[in-house]
Amino acid sequence: MTLDEKIGQLFIFGFDGTEPSEELQRFIRHANLGGVVLLKRNIRDPLQLFSLIAALQASSPSLPLFVAVDQEGGRVSRLDPPFTQFPSPARVGEVGSVKLAHAMGAAIGKELRAVGINVDLAPVLDVNTNPSNPVIGDRAFGADPDLVAELGVSFFWGLKEQGILAVGKHFPGHGDTSLDSHEALPIVSHPKERLDAVELQPFAEAIEAGIPALMTAHVLYPSLDPWYPATLSKAILTDLLRGELGFPGLIVSDDLAMKAISDRYGSGEAAVRFLEAGGDLVLICHTWERQMEAIEAVKYAVEEGRISEERIEESLRRIIAVKERYLVPPTSASPEMIAEVVGCEEHQRIAQAIGGYRG
Repeated sequence: MTLDEKIGQLFIFGFDGTEPSEELQRFIRHANLGGVVLLKRNIRDPLQLFSLIAALQASSPSLPLFVAVDQEGGRVSRLDPPFTQFPSPARVGEVGSVKLAHAMGAAIGKELRAVGINVDLAPVLDVNTNPSNPVIGDRAFGADPDLVAELGVSFFWGLKEQGILAVGKHFPGHGDTSLDSHEALPIVSHPKERLDAVELQPFAEAIEAGIPALMTAHVLYPSLDPWYPATLSKAILTDLLRGELGFPGLIVSDDLAMKAISDRYGSGEAAVRFLEAGGDLVLICHTWERQMEAIEAVKYAVEEGRISEERIEESLRRIIAVKERYLVPPTSASPEMIAEVVGCEEHQRIAQAIGGYRG
């Protein structure tokens, strides 16, 4: 690959529309884009989604695209009916069943696979210890780190069983925040000992279980790094996550267009700092201008020697390894599989068992 093609693999972009534009397909081909993220603006129905993903994959010149979606269950679910509507992770936590958490992950994974999605930006591994948390809440499995770890790992195994790449989030923990990082920069002021005992425990157990990818939090943790939020912190991503916790997989940024990052750094500088900190995959969900700014900033940083080509290749090796493990051969999507799997009776029964459980 050329340097530009190597850099392209380090990005996952959102886009507008429910059809594959010529501009997007051309960009995927020429930039060797690593992947795309799907939001509700891209999704009309299962067959349209299948056709969209197939066209985008056909545009990729070498490696398959990561095709990612937030399908956590509950209020963060991008796929409307006829896809099965699962209860929130908090409801799974109330039930407390490892078996049902696994079954929910597997059912979600099977429906994603039917349309060609190969990455689920889940499970949420945050411990929801702050009842007034405006962004996590019922997205978390609960307020007990043991329960969150057990159910989060079970959900991950269900996704893995279906060949879906799970991305646990939001490292090192977004559960005790009082601000929404979409709008502002939250601060978690706990000492390291408390973070070890609560926030970090589900991530440590997921790493031990083999989770292949983790997403960062746009949150400042002064006891870990007084200067930079986790997404941009070498102390957190390299020293803590890679070093202390021994995580060998992909580090994925949360959306760099969120105000906690974009208002302070801009997409270009944030992308450079994320890679400098040890991150691998840059996620930018919104606006072509931000996306182009980020890619050009990383290219310039390499040309000027701020980021070495070896650092780019280090992330590229991780990306290729994960793609070869999860994306080759391609996900077995088909209209026939959609008709058989999406919203099927078995998956409805799982959703009803979780939602209707009485302890």
